[in-house]
Amino acid sequence: MPKRAQRPAVLHPIQVVTRRTGVSADVLRVWEKRYAVVTPVRSTSGHRLYSDADIERLRLMVRATRTGRTIGQVAALPTAALVELLDDETAPAGRPSPRDADAAPPTPSAAGDLFEACIGAIAAFDAVTIDLLLRRAVVALSADDFLDALVLPLVDRLRVQLLDGSLRGSHGHLAHAVLRRVLDDIVATATAPLASRDVVITTLGDHAPELDALIVAAAAAADGWRVTYAGPRVPADDVADMLELLDAHVVILSLHAPAGDRESPRELRRLRALLPAHVELLVVGSAPDVHRSSIVDAGATPLVGLGALRARLRELRSATRRASRPRASSRRR
Repeated sequence: MPKRAQRPAVLHPIQVVTRRTGVSADVLRVWEKRYAVVTPVRSTSGHRLYSDADIERLRLMVRATRTGRTIGQVAALPTAALVELLDDETAPAGRPSPRDADAAPPTPSAAGDLFEACIGAIAAFDAVTIDLLLRRAVVALSADDFLDALVLPLVDRLRVQLLDGSLRGSHGHLAHAVLRRVLDDIVATATAPLASRDVVITTLGDHAPELDALIVAAAAAADGWRVTYAGPRVPADDVADMLELLDAHVVILSLHAPAGDRESPRELRRLRALLPAHVELLVVGSAPDVHRSSIVDAGATPLVGLGALRARLRELRSATRRASRPRASSRRR
């Protein structure tokens, strides 16, 4: 018998996607450019078209962000992993998830309250209250919770609200200025004493916002490193010069470049060529997963999220302690 003709896949315009997922067109464009969450095809007239699988993946991501995670934390997960993650989140009480033993501790309710209060203060254009709330959070929360459960969700919410028009650009400038000031203070006060190892931090390419690099710097400082934050978009030659002057052994670059970016990998290769072989080069952000092969080829380590960064920094610190531990000398007869 002749084979039945296969029905062509149905593709949907962006208006259908926004209606079915609740994600605005502007936010969807940012998610695609910044996190490569889906890869739509193009019609003959150049319009983006999405499959049913794309829509289902976007729905899962929306549900995941409503559990308290940021889009940057879930964008790199395969669809099957998203389903499993959400199944764990909605497991009935009394029935532990298979991964409960490895799960992170629940976010303190204080972080959620402070988050909502910060959003309200930003909407009210109240810089004094934003500053007070953030500094109260520094005291009330652990360093990890302050960054993971408050600052990162706050930055993500700001980006979404600025794109969908619920906040004006002036609100964004105000909030970023206050956040930058608070994060600068954290880096200055949390940076470890002279006995600690140095790390130099900057952004890679033109796409990484300075705020993201400051968040990385605050995480490294809180984790026990002596941080030199060089500012955004420092040329490779100057980064290499800083490493030599500090006798540092670790460089962290914040990267949030789109999938088609070619300049950032080129600059990364140039920096790697300028650094001694023993220097550890880490690339952090949501984009490293998109650029994983080019980052690895350049001799750097791609890390997605602050959790991966902390784990790698602790490995490096442990390795240093083992290497510096004196060997027991044998007794002379």
